[in-house]
Amino acid sequence: MDNDFLSLIKTRRAVRAYTDEPVPSDVLDAILEAGTYAPTGGGRQSPVIVAITNPEYRQEIARLNAEVIGNETDPYHGAPVVVLVLANGSANTFVEDGSCVLENMMLAAHALGLGTVWVHREREIFDGEKGKALLREWGLPETLRGVGAIALGYPAREPGRPAARKQDYIVRV
Repeated sequence: MDNDFLSLIKTRRAVRAYTDEPVPSDVLDAILEAGTYAPTGGGRQSPVIVAITNPEYRQEIARLNAEVIGNETDPYHGAPVVVLVLANGSANTFVEDGSCVLENMMLAAHALGLGTVWVHREREIFDGEKGKALLREWGLPETLRGVGAIALGYPAREPGRPAARKQDYIVRV
């Protein structure tokens, strides 16, 4: 088994503070491409990845996300890039498909020295009229459902140590 890969999995942490250093486009492209190699139900590739680097859209998606939880903070913790994962809502595995895409991108980002944190509430955003308006503006079908997002950028500080794994995490039968 590849110890480097296992180490990568074990050392990835959620990052909740980012520098304002932009993510180079070739690095972002590599991370996004990693998402496209995630497994999907029946090989249908139901997800769509939307990388937001435009400051106006970045601010709008943060505002919509914060609105869902009823506050005014930046749910993406100041990251310069927000990557949304949406999926065809008629696919019976759209949540699972999108979740695999998000995980692939989080591991790829960590491998390339960037930080991420999974952010929720994209389902509520894109099931609502304001989210649907964004989909129309971006030329995407309104049938897409939000699965999740990652905040992406260079960590502003070292992430903490992982919590100890619970004793009954694995059961062999």
